[in-house]
Amino acid sequence: MFEYKLYYATNRKHKGSRWHPDSYGKKFSDDGMENLRFGVMRVNADHKTVQKYLNAPLKDCGAGDGEKLAAYLAGCAEEAEIVVYEESIKADIAEQAQANTKLGSKAMFADLMQDMQSSSDVLIYIHGFNVAWNDAVGSALALQLMLGNAPTRDEAQKVQVVLFSWPSDGLALPWVSYKSDRSEAVGSGAAVGRGFLKLRDFLADLRDKAKKGGKQLCGQDIHLLCHSMGNFLLQSALSRITDFTPGNSLPRIFEHVFLCAPDVDDNVMEAGQPLEKIDQIARNISLYHNRQDTAMVISDYSKGNPERLGGAGAAHPALLHNKVHQIDCTPVVHGIVEHSYYLAGKVAADIRASIDGWEQGDSRRERQRSATLENVWTLKK
Repeated sequence: MFEYKLYYATNRKHKGSRWHPDSYGKKFSDDGMENLRFGVMRVNADHKTVQKYLNAPLKDCGAGDGEKLAAYLAGCAEEAEIVVYEESIKADIAEQAQANTKLGSKAMFADLMQDMQSSSDVLIYIHGFNVAWNDAVGSALALQLMLGNAPTRDEAQKVQVVLFSWPSDGLALPWVSYKSDRSEAVGSGAAVGRGFLKLRDFLADLRDKAKKGGKQLCGQDIHLLCHSMGNFLLQSALSRITDFTPGNSLPRIFEHVFLCAPDVDDNVMEAGQPLEKIDQIARNISLYHNRQDTAMVISDYSKGNPERLGGAGAAHPALLHNKVHQIDCTPVVHGIVEHSYYLAGKVAADIRASIDGWEQGDSRRERQRSATLENVWTLKK
């Protein structure tokens, strides 16, 4: 058995002890939907089984069945050891006005900083709709392992995934549960925004200390990956960051943001739309979409939504900021639902190439550029 480490933040209600929970449930924390708990967990899994899924051949998508790996690891997560970073803070007084506060976020950031100093990038992962806690853990660990097993990866570079999990377990009635999760996603997105602001302040403090002769920055990067309705959370998070950022420009927190199968409107990154300013928080943005994504069809047709960004891509790709590139995964993705393909072979490898710093047009990537648009790509079989 191998032990896998996963950092997390959540606004779910804990089960069992507050600081050493057994798991997390379907409801928001008793402290409110914007309250975050930060922790680390360790999951034991059979090494041979993990390797079997990591190397499983997919029809046109290369090696690595991350979806089946995620399902296996979700089962393993039932026996995981979970430890929460303890806090000491008064909820009715602003953090800045309190003395001797103890913040879980700072403790986790400090541990992540130690990992980053050992040549590890950090990827924050936000899952989508109808995902239970153990399933979220399984997907986050599968993503971490798939990125670490990409055939073209930089062997000297590691990637540590940090999970943000929100109460999105859904109900028996898909229309009701979907609308409920969209409303709950707004509050959870505000919680994500608070977490990003904490990260912004932590990084700003590190930079200030480095300028004054303190410990120099490690040079590693922080990235963000949002899947499906996780991109709807990102809209709310971006709004929160905007509300609490002076001036006209948002802070650049991430090196790369990956929008995977985004269940949001296909014009969401255009002027006047919720993700208009996404280019300000990242140096690069990659949008992965699939024209045969069943979840996008259901969201579009049965829920009365406009065209989904995760279906045919951006409505007007020529209007997007030059940082934004969209990649059509349709040729390499197969299956019944075709929605969690960010965990599959070539797609995960393409994400890893960006984490390793490859240019969008790097000839080593298995993709082809559009004949008419510089920022539009298609993955090759």
